[in-house]
Amino acid sequence: MGRREQARQEAAFHRGEVGVDGRATEERRDAAELERSKAREQFLRGKAWLGREFLTWLLWRTESGEPLLEHEGAPLSVLFTGRLTLRGIAGEVTEVAVKGTDAPYSALVRQAVCRGMLIHQARLLLTHGEKVFEATLDAEFLDVRGARLPELMTEEQDDQLQERLWLAEQLSALLSALFVEFLKIRTGRGWRRTVVPQIKEWIEEEPPTARRVA
Repeated sequence: MGRREQARQEAAFHRGEVGVDGRATEERRDAAELERSKAREQFLRGKAWLGREFLTWLLWRTESGEPLLEHEGAPLSVLFTGRLTLRGIAGEVTEVAVKGTDAPYSALVRQAVCRGMLIHQARLLLTHGEKVFEATLDAEFLDVRGARLPELMTEEQDDQLQERLWLAEQLSALLSALFVEFLKIRTGRGWRRTVVPQIKEWIEEEPPTARRVA
């Protein structure tokens, strides 16, 4: 074996590409495993797309400031606040992030949606009765990336822990109720005939924030 070939094999060994016997360390996957991987990837992409549709629909529904639904006998209102991220799958720009109190309802966000981008991550303010929650929601798996719970009412440490757990469950239930409401509308007959045209009209309208500035 020449020095050049020996050096090449040693470099491959250090990179972890081959073992001490010179054979490749990564086994070839069979066709069935490759198909499973492709199916899983498509499934996850589908979930991310649905999550982005949900957040975009939610932004449209929340601009009026009116309650979206009733949960356990109390109205639930939602407001987008702070940072918001949009993502697309094509074009010169595939991600846009905006910051500011009124940024989610700005003309820039509507223009991005009009160009085919959907909301990927957003900070939400949820008001349920007298309780106020904050949460950053990610569309990939509808994960809560960060949350602020209402002020605790109990003083004992053990009771506070139980109250935090209860409030966290309440936040999860509120987000689930919003998503279930979206799914009912998304899978209904009126989605394409009524909701989509209304969202398109909303995109083309001048945002209230822009009208206030003018």
